[in-house]
Amino acid sequence: MEDRSFEKLEPVHVSELDEILGVPFKVLDDGFVRVVDYMGSDQSVVQAARVSYGKGTKKVNEDRGLIRYLMRHRHTTPFEMCEIKFHLRVPMDCWRQWIRHRTANVNEYSTRYSLAIDATQTTKPDEWRLQSKSNKQGSEGYIDSSLGKEFSDEELKLQNMTREIYNRRIEAGIAREQARKDLLLSTYTEAYWKIDLHNLLHFLSLRMEPHAQLEIRQYARIIGEKIVKKWVPLTWEAFEDYVLNSLMFSKLELSLLELIANNNVDAAIKTAEGFNWLKRKDDGTFKQNLERVEFENKLKKINMKAPWQ
Repeated sequence: MEDRSFEKLEPVHVSELDEILGVPFKVLDDGFVRVVDYMGSDQSVVQAARVSYGKGTKKVNEDRGLIRYLMRHRHTTPFEMCEIKFHLRVPMDCWRQWIRHRTANVNEYSTRYSLAIDATQTTKPDEWRLQSKSNKQGSEGYIDSSLGKEFSDEELKLQNMTREIYNRRIEAGIAREQARKDLLLSTYTEAYWKIDLHNLLHFLSLRMEPHAQLEIRQYARIIGEKIVKKWVPLTWEAFEDYVLNSLMFSKLELSLLELIANNNVDAAIKTAEGFNWLKRKDDGTFKQNLERVEFENKLKKINMKAPWQ
């Protein structure tokens, strides 16, 4: 057997990603995301999974099959062999959610050392969202644009006033670390964000999800569809199939699904009642039960209907 241990290894390059290195993708009104650097590719994932193999000994379709197996069975370590570094400009309220993903290396723009970025996220009259009635941390629908215009006008007035106060403090010699204290959460910040592929995919699975806040969802969509898809196309395909566009059923849900599939309507309803899913209000309608609603939505995606609906 030929010993390849002392062969010179060629650096990994992904031509489609190289073409967009440093290119900013606009997000929201004044935000952006761009790739600064990266390490690894789809081949790095399969190489890590196989530990050692000679260059060219595996075909693309075999690499694809292995990556799909790894994704399907949640073998995550090989995906950690790839890393990518982004430069971001993002509103501070959105960044607060972003930074909760603690599996990355971060260096944020400091308003202690530098002047705050003179840009704030603005909201168009038809973009003001209503609070969701079923999800305490989500939104649902939009207000009328005529009322939205009033809020947009107020927003602009508040942002301008806040910036003027900040600038006046700076001109008076107030320390930057204190002058910034009343800046709005709509103020943009910038950061370098380096993360491995496994944790990036986890970030995207949460932030591309329809219930994620719209603003961070827009960043996640750009990162996923415009960048990661170019960087690791085989991994992205598997991620779309087994994570983004898949459904997970709990033990309880599978027991119901079996009854529904066998047209055992009465038993399915009785089982759901045993889960306390079908408690009713005085007017006869069901009380809010998020687990039941999520199951009903899953059934809808596969063209099925819960027997109690």
